[in-house]
Amino acid sequence: MSEIGLRTRMLVKDAMSSPVVTTDEQVPTDKIAKLMDKNSLGCVIVTNKEGKALGIITERDLVMRVLAKNLQPAAVKAKEAMTAPLATIEPEATISDAARRMSRLDIRRLGVIYKGDLVGLISSKDILGVMPELIEIIQEKSRIEGANASEETTEEETPLSGYCDRCGIYSEDLKDENGQFLCEDCRIEVEGEK
Repeated sequence: MSEIGLRTRMLVKDAMSSPVVTTDEQVPTDKIAKLMDKNSLGCVIVTNKEGKALGIITERDLVMRVLAKNLQPAAVKAKEAMTAPLATIEPEATISDAARRMSRLDIRRLGVIYKGDLVGLISSKDILGVMPELIEIIQEKSRIEGANASEETTEEETPLSGYCDRCGIYSEDLKDENGQFLCEDCRIEVEGEK
């Protein structure tokens, strides 16, 4: 497949969101909620002072760790509400690998880490967004492989039963020779006449 320039696997880097919106671990959750609202996001990555990803705050984290406990959002810091450590994946991993990891960890987002740095975020929504393209790739691959297989196989004709067009004798081994169905004896004779 690669000899004709098509890549048959879709990678995380093809579907991830980048750049990622981050926040410092000391920022209060009310500001994080405003940041998420302003950017229409479902999550924010929490980083330390050096910019290394520590964890993630999702809408669910805000509900479960702040609102459900009736805490004041301005008093709860990001490090107290985040889910840590951040589950990650490499940009060269396949979409299938990302989906399996999300399923196994029962999460919907993975940080994408390249050489120790956060370069993106992939979510289950991102994966669903590329599913039609993946299905088209699989279908195209099947069509190409099917065409190659039919070119490679030289199908031997299945013998037919009936009367020979040349001698008129019944045979269970008729084969098409230049538009005539001939028995084995007549085919040998025709070959000898050539």
